[in-house]
Amino acid sequence: MRFDALIFDFDGVLLESEYEGNRHLADYLTEAGFPATTAQAMERFMGLSGADFIGAVEAHIGGPLPEDFHAAREAENARVLRDGVGEVAGAVAFVRSLPPALPRAIASSSSTHWIATHLDHLGLRAAFEPHLYSGKEHVARGKPAPDLYLHAAAQLGVPIERCAIIEDSPVGATGAVASGATVIGLCAGSHCPPDHAERLRALGVAHIAADFEEVARLLERAPMQEAVR
Repeated sequence: MRFDALIFDFDGVLLESEYEGNRHLADYLTEAGFPATTAQAMERFMGLSGADFIGAVEAHIGGPLPEDFHAAREAENARVLRDGVGEVAGAVAFVRSLPPALPRAIASSSSTHWIATHLDHLGLRAAFEPHLYSGKEHVARGKPAPDLYLHAAAQLGVPIERCAIIEDSPVGATGAVASGATVIGLCAGSHCPPDHAERLRALGVAHIAADFEEVARLLERAPMQEAVR
């Protein structure tokens, strides 16, 4: 492996939650009188969190959120936390194949409670703790700012230029590229449309992987970014 640490996005990289979450959001908005397809929800909201996510939804509907929006989201999140969500194909085996001493972290727009609970479902919590970082909890600016990735690298004690980031969403990839790390755009999740690789390349992602086998190959041969600080 050419890198000194790996930083993973979570939803859509390890967990097949992007499609299901955006499908539920699109169904809710449509039933509330603001028609949206799952594809539109993924294009407009995927990878956002906090005020950025709320702002994007309000922009879509042209006004404030419906009164039951947060209650509906909380009910769906509770159901998913209870029942679990499947892995992105090959994710669990890939993580378990990593050298035990290789530093790694998760840098996600989701809460640490969400991350930890689903890592338990996947049997991977021990592979990442204590390095679970949330754009809602650990930095003032979440994705698409690079701050969360820089925070994760600092906590791992590895210069960001010697890290590889595995990302799937355009929002996340924007921040990952800006961080100065080597970025691998993963297109393995069920939420990725046929043109997903092209969208990531347009944002400056130089390395694209259709599955985790290709991620492993890229980690062996992709050059590290040169230090810029």
